[in-house]
Amino acid sequence: MGALLASRHFIGGTEYMFDPNLPLFVRLLSLFHVITPPLLLWAIWRLGYDARGWKLQTLMTWVVVPINYFWRPEFDVNWARGPFLHEQHVMPGWAYLLGYLILVPLFVYWPTHLFLAWMVKRKALRLSS
Repeated sequence: MGALLASRHFIGGTEYMFDPNLPLFVRLLSLFHVITPPLLLWAIWRLGYDARGWKLQTLMTWVVVPINYFWRPEFDVNWARGPFLHEQHVMPGWAYLLGYLILVPLFVYWPTHLFLAWMVKRKALRLSS
């Protein structure tokens, strides 16, 4: 959105969407990011929510992000070396990685878990009344 409104990419990683050398069809494939969140929320609403999900996601993060940090660091997958696809130099890399592995589950996965559990509980209460 920032690239369309301000002619600059605020987060990074989406520059290819505006590269005329890539076929339009290939660039439009990234629009799955727009469709996926509502589809996932609908699926959870319809099928339920497994409360173990945030623990499994945390475990997966603890495995995958360190692999991303050490293997092919030039790509900085999952912001393993710094936010917005730029390696950070404020603290030692190991401290950033450790903070990432603690803060992302605390401030992303846990609140998401609480929201999804609340959403499913709210649906159950509406159906029971």
